Amino acid sequence: MMTKKLFLTFLLISFSLTTFFGQRKLGENALRENTYLNGNGEVDTLRNTGATKVILSGKTKYTDYKIFSHDRDTSYIDTTLTLQKEYKFNFLRKDNFELLAFHNQGQTFNNLGYSFDNVSRFSDIGFSAKQVSYFEIDDIKYYEVPTPTTEILYRTGLQQGQVLDALFTLNFSKRLNVSLSYKAIRSLGAYRRALVSNGNFRGTFHYRTENNRYEVRGHLAAQDFFHQENGGLTEEALQSFIDEDPNFEQRSRLDVNLENAESQFDASRVYLEHSYKLLAKKDTLNDKDFSNLKIGHVFTSENKSYNFNQTGTTTNIFGSANPSGTTNNDAEHSITNNEVNLEFNSKYVLGKFRAKANLTSYSYGYDTILNSNSSLNKLRLEGNAIAVGADWKAKIKNFQLNADASLTPGAGRLAGNYLKGEAVYKKDSLYTLKGSLLISSKLPNFNTLLHQSKYDDYNWQNDFSNVNTRDLGFSIASKWINADLNFTNIDNYTYFNENNLPQQFENQITYLKVKANREFKLGKFGLDNTLMYQNVSSGSSVFRVPEFVTRNTLYYTDNWFKGKPMLVNIGVTFKYFTKYNANAYNPLLAEFTLQNTEEIGFPTFDVFFNARVRRTRLYLKVDNVTSSFTEKNYFSAPNYPYRDFTIRFGLVWNWFI
Repeated sequence: MMTKKLFLTFLLISFSLTTFFGQRKLGENALRENTYLNGNGEVDTLRNTGATKVILSGKTKYTDYKIFSHDRDTSYIDTTLTLQKEYKFNFLRKDNFELLAFHNQGQTFNNLGYSFDNVSRFSDIGFSAKQVSYFEIDDIKYYEVPTPTTEILYRTGLQQGQVLDALFTLNFSKRLNVSLSYKAIRSLGAYRRALVSNGNFRGTFHYRTENNRYEVRGHLAAQDFFHQENGGLTEEALQSFIDEDPNFEQRSRLDVNLENAESQFDASRVYLEHSYKLLAKKDTLNDKDFSNLKIGHVFTSENKSYNFNQTGTTTNIFGSANPSGTTNNDAEHSITNNEVNLEFNSKYVLGKFRAKANLTSYSYGYDTILNSNSSLNKLRLEGNAIAVGADWKAKIKNFQLNADASLTPGAGRLAGNYLKGEAVYKKDSLYTLKGSLLISSKLPNFNTLLHQSKYDDYNWQNDFSNVNTRDLGFSIASKWINADLNFTNIDNYTYFNENNLPQQFENQITYLKVKANREFKLGKFGLDNTLMYQNVSSGSSVFRVPEFVTRNTLYYTDNWFKGKPMLVNIGVTFKYFTKYNANAYNPLLAEFTLQNTEEIGFPTFDVFFNARVRRTRLYLKVDNVTSSFTEKNYFSAPNYPYRDFTIRFGLVWNWFI
């Protein structure tokens, strides 16, 4: 595929360039984890602030290996082994506590909880079930390293296949860094027609002049997601699964609803951001450079497409079909944004203030009418919009204040507003308090406004109102407890109903989510507990979540063998969520829809044995260990069973050349 070719080409170029551009070499003792500062006597780079300068060799410290987020927050390349690493060792590389995975890794997730504290500014193409592992602009990382650095993640797949996530980054100089990343997954799955083949390529760079007057950074992303779609088990196969029929212990024998369907989601993005200091003044009192005026430009061009293809005969699970219609539901979406901004950085505004203006153009739709039985009169939704806004960042003693606002006036499809503010108070290393507010108004995703299909019931053209979201959040992070509270109101909430049609809720959604985490340690043993409570006081008929979700991990950690060459982390994780009417998965729409016939809620036990040897972390995990002797009531969505007893192995390996 395109992403694989791009990755191989860039990788060859990068390794060739490394031969000619030298960097500081690490000594034999580089990045040895013998002097960490956590409970095992080690530096925990997940929590270390950088104030502790750990010497890796005569010239290099671990804090020299920097990772920058899109918002320019700094962290460090981390080679420790912690329980949080166990939670994140999946193809998303994120803690999926609020998600319910489908049986094959790389497929999709149902939701056990929702977060509205980071809503995007503009409407998207939709088909959200295919974008769970999509890298948004905010997900892209930039690097600064004193030596060429590589990280490899490998994990076995289900039945056949594997996950590979590779990173290579180097600095040609202190001021120029390039990184190349490629994540690929191919997994056959245990059930028929469940093959997954995904690819995510990311290439980044950032550069600044010697006096920091001009800065530029950017990235290229090319992503593709190919899935076979089986539509879940048939009624007869579902009953055989529940009844534990011994003839179907091999899951590939169970019949599925679709034998000839597949979906393809492709995306590409170019992002470029640069700025130039017009004026600079030296503040001798604080010894800081204040840019009295900085001009900047941000360019984004993103293209997405979704295709559902069914060869041969149609199926009745989607209703009647037009025999002359095309089986390819090929929707395309593109958006281009140009932003011009002026930034003022001074003690008189207590930080950085930036005013910005955006010109955005978009296009969504189809090339032709796919079903002659439909009454659609539009093939595409297109337009332009101008937005104005500002953001502000300030640090006042122990307080960090951030605000970001934008307004898109007019009556177009991009018209709306966005406001996000947060205040963070940090008391040394004892605790951190955070309060946040988000207000957003924008149209729902484009696939709810216009959709075409060979199937008669899947053609629509809607004129929906803006979805208005208000989220108020509070959190505390401390050595005693970590807790989050979010209170969300949503007007014109848009969803897919029991008939697989998009619809807006006439009343208001009122949603409360409280999540708390507390870890207890006794010697070499630990007990990590996370509990989430959710309540939908208004709108529970269309917005559905379990009332309680809990995860409890009992684990043992110790250094083994003489000289402590191996750190082990062994434990068992229990997870449970109360029963609720979980949304059903529709493979044609690549969306989740309401259903009122089946409640889902079940416990799982996962066992893990993890170890770290030097800079290599080894992971062995057994999923759903009790499935062979417990009731077969575990489902990711109606007709889609969760995974059975599964053993998987993987590792994460860092090289610092």
